[in-house]
This record gives sequence, structure tokens and C-alpha cells, in this order.
Amino acid sequence: MDSNRRLRLMKGREKLRINIVEDDRCEEMEITVCCKKLTSEVEKLVTLLRVMDLKLTGSRAGESYILDAEKVLYIDTADRRTFFYLDKDVYESTLKLYELEEKLAVLDFMRANKSCIVNFHKIRSMRADLGGRLLLTMSNGEKLYVSRQYASNFKKKLEEVL
Repeated sequence: MDSNRRLRLMKGREKLRINIVEDDRCEEMEITVCCKKLTSEVEKLVTLLRVMDLKLTGSRAGESYILDAEKVLYIDTADRRTFFYLDKDVYESTLKLYELEEKLAVLDFMRANKSCIVNFHKIRSMRADLGGRLLLTMSNGEKLYVSRQYASNFKKKLEEVL
């Protein structure tokens, strides 16, 4: 069954037309970007498409797992070990926190404190706490603190989203 959909978006004076074609004969997804000129916005779009499928490797109980980065709620370090926290599972990583922070910045992972990086898209709520800190409630109900040093970054990000 074939199905075609069209979206037209206006950005400033430029038009953005998105064509989606569903075809049972298609064996893999293909995305073509047609543009008059390669701009920074087009490059950003391509980068977002690439990171959409970003994977991480974590281990648990002696086995290695390939994880979708977007499913990670937060990353924390304890005793010089780094852990990925998902809704219900925890995996250990061989990467250092600063390496993950750089790699995942494009997916809106943000430093919350000295030992923790948070997936901004997995925050259910946030509220101000004592001493200029923020208290985050993650999508699974866990609560995390953002230190005063990093709180302003979260507030700016929230303003960008609204």
C-alpha cells in the first residue's frame, strides 16, 4: 500500500515542504534534502537526522547491550564508574562523563552537577529549591538535583522550549 503525505511549513520567508511516502516495497528509509544553498540550518537538520539513531554501549550482569541514547534518562558517576539510567534498568559504561557530555549534547543532554548529565527531554517537571538549586522529576518519577552552577542553563533551555 502506498501513501503520500505533504507538509508545508513557513520559516521566515522560506518554504519548507516535507514529502512522506509510505511504500511497502521500500526496504530502507531514505531521506533526500533539496535546497538552493547549503546553509547552517540545513547542516543542523542533517546533524539532527544523524543523531536520531545515536547508540550507546552499556553492560549489565556481564553482558553488553546496545542502547538508544534518546531512551537514557540520565547518566551518573559513582566510585569512578559511569552508569546509564533508563526507565527501569541501569547499565555501566566504559566512557567518562565528559566524553558522554560532548557526544550527547546534540540530543539535549545537559550537565546537572559535577557527577550527572540529564536528558532534557526526559524531565517531567522542575522546581526551584533551596540555595539556587533546581529539583528535577524525571519521566520515571526519580528526583535529581541541578546544582546552582548549572541551574541557569536549565532555565535558559526551558525558555527556548516555551
